[in-house]
Amino acid sequence: MKNIVLIGFMGTGKTSTGRLLAGRLNRPFVDVDKKIEKETGLAISDIFQLYGEDHFRQLEREVISRVARYTNTIIATGGGVVLKQENMVRLKNTGIIISLTASLDTILERTSRRGVRPLLDCEDRAERVARLFQERASLYMRADYTIDTSCMPPHQVTEKIIGLLREGGYLRGRSKS
Repeated sequence: MKNIVLIGFMGTGKTSTGRLLAGRLNRPFVDVDKKIEKETGLAISDIFQLYGEDHFRQLEREVISRVARYTNTIIATGGGVVLKQENMVRLKNTGIIISLTASLDTILERTSRRGVRPLLDCEDRAERVARLFQERASLYMRADYTIDTSCMPPHQVTEKIIGLLREGGYLRGRSKS
């Protein structure tokens, strides 16, 4: 079975939705950022601060090269995974790519309430979010499916994904209720 890969800008619900989707489909779940943290023993924010974004992107590329070989797995990526075409080619070869998106206002609200976001550690968060989102938008749109999560909680996004996968012939039988 193909992997189901969730991509999208930070704050669009990749991790929350991925966990729920894995439970509903009885599949393993991998969060790429958490895997990087576990393997390095450092928080993503510490990696950025100590070694810079380029080093983080290299670690991300290495982890993607491994997890893309998995099968039947739900994979939640970091928001910048789309910046390296090689990452997306690997993920697409073994997976169905689902892009989660949200309005800029929603992203700003969600990213302000959770954890440290190294790329948003600046004076004008709104300007930074808008700029990064604009730079990456066309890359996210290359997904097999796109879902706007602005007005949906993760459980509804999960149900929408399951519906799309069934319609596309990627799922057969029943998922856990």
